[in-house]
Amino acid sequence: MKTIILAGGKGTRISEYTKTIPKPMIKIGNKPILIHIIEHYSKYGHKDFFIALGHKSQVVKNYFKKFKKLDEAFNYKTKNFNVSITLSYTGENTLTGGRIKRMAKFINKNEDFMFTYGDGVSNVNIKKLVQFYKNSKKLITVTAVRPPARFGEITIKNNRVNTFKEKPQVTTGWINGGFFISNYNFFKLIKNDKTILEKEPLEKASKNNQLYAFKHKGFWKCMDTLRDKEVLEKIYKKNKFN
Repeated sequence: MKTIILAGGKGTRISEYTKTIPKPMIKIGNKPILIHIIEHYSKYGHKDFFIALGHKSQVVKNYFKKFKKLDEAFNYKTKNFNVSITLSYTGENTLTGGRIKRMAKFINKNEDFMFTYGDGVSNVNIKKLVQFYKNSKKLITVTAVRPPARFGEITIKNNRVNTFKEKPQVTTGWINGGFFISNYNFFKLIKNDKTILEKEPLEKASKNNQLYAFKHKGFWKCMDTLRDKEVLEKIYKKNKFN
């Protein structure tokens, strides 16, 4: 199953890095977060990757020494994986939905495919995710996660603090964690470059009872800010996102 990774956004909230490189090329440990994402999918046997480029696309092209030309697959091998990668330019200002739609040329009609963001890592079980999607028989599956809270949580009874937890994982709500699976028909819900993936396409799929959520309770973290990067560095040093 082919995997599309969105890697073209401007990443303005972490401009300390994105003034010179695209966010997916920011390193966690000794390699870009983009490579961590590819490694994770590869671990479950997925070998065909299509990277949707935009902001600072030349940096990504320069990173892959065996890169041939846009929209042409090349093999990329490390000690951890051996995969096929295709880089495709999807516009400087194209929004998330538009980037996905521009990648439709790589997907066959009625073909299932996966896609995710280029700034989020997780230990989600891709094999179970795929099976959930197939069992649902719906148009699209999104991986739902419970994010860590921004602030410490306390429970109070009669002015007495019963529990105090510093930035615990949220236990009541679920959010979009990326790691989607869909088929070619999903492209029909995306209008153009100005379409935000998380707005009309997913809202319409939900309204039509075609959007299901695979609940992942394990590790998940996105890199939105410099603080997020620092947290990811600490996590990686401890357990390498396992």
